[in-house]
Amino acid sequence: MLFWPKPKKPSYERAMDWFKQHMIPGQGIIVHTRQPVAYPEVTGYWIPTLYAWNETELARACTRWLLSIQLPDGAFPAPDGVPYTFDTGQVMRGLVAALDDVDGTEAALRRACDWTLTQIEANGRLTTPSTELWTGIASDLIHVYVLPPLVEAGKRLGVPAYTDAAKRVLAYYTAQPELVPFNRLSHFHAYVMEALCELGELDLARQGMAEVEKKQRSDGSVPAYPDVEWVCSTGLAQYAIVWYHLGQPERAERAIRYLETIQNKSGGFFGSYGPGAQYIPGGEISWGAKYFLDAWKLKLAREAVHA
Repeated sequence: MLFWPKPKKPSYERAMDWFKQHMIPGQGIIVHTRQPVAYPEVTGYWIPTLYAWNETELARACTRWLLSIQLPDGAFPAPDGVPYTFDTGQVMRGLVAALDDVDGTEAALRRACDWTLTQIEANGRLTTPSTELWTGIASDLIHVYVLPPLVEAGKRLGVPAYTDAAKRVLAYYTAQPELVPFNRLSHFHAYVMEALCELGELDLARQGMAEVEKKQRSDGSVPAYPDVEWVCSTGLAQYAIVWYHLGQPERAERAIRYLETIQNKSGGFFGSYGPGAQYIPGGEISWGAKYFLDAWKLKLAREAVHA
């Protein structure tokens, strides 16, 4: 009797399986496997990904949990219970995606946007009540990634104050000389690159990615910092997304192929890989699978166009 080997699931299916195995029922996705508590921020930006992959019920479940934990002032808490502007902005991404699908989303989105506006200084800098969880490796430059959902909320809800505020904040950050250079962890640099693409600032994104391109290796990987050997899995997945947006699919697909070589058997990703890895190297992070799936969705869309 012959036994045929069971077909191996595609890498993107295994990444979605990882999400399903690590979502806490009635809540959201965990922080990582070493901190298995629900994470509002990442649950928020998983919601558009879930809708994109037709996991509608999971998207709705995540949205309902987020609606249930919104703070009285409109912000959303980090895992330490404290509101962060960045975290609130990423929940806003989820609320925008669920706007026409889940009851109560519009009111919650308005309150979150209104709260975000209270964090903008007169010069346009976006502040946050706490930076405790940034552990010294992030900076307020990542706040640019809050702006696309704020712009989208302004358009969808018909509130020009949101889009006007986003323009003021963007003007402040694009004037900062440190915004574009690849001089920090790839994950945090890539947040800015992706946001610039979303906001139509493609020339600025190309400037930042020119430095990244010099560092992309023949195997498709990019070092987590310009001067290290190890790789940040999420940063690389995000760079793949940016390369698709900038019309460089070959670089994007090389990055995806490399990510498939380091994807764990579980379908998830450690925070980093390689000699001296320092970014959550022993924990499977919930945002790694998210950005891998986003990159794959762009890959499949491109293949469909060129079929």
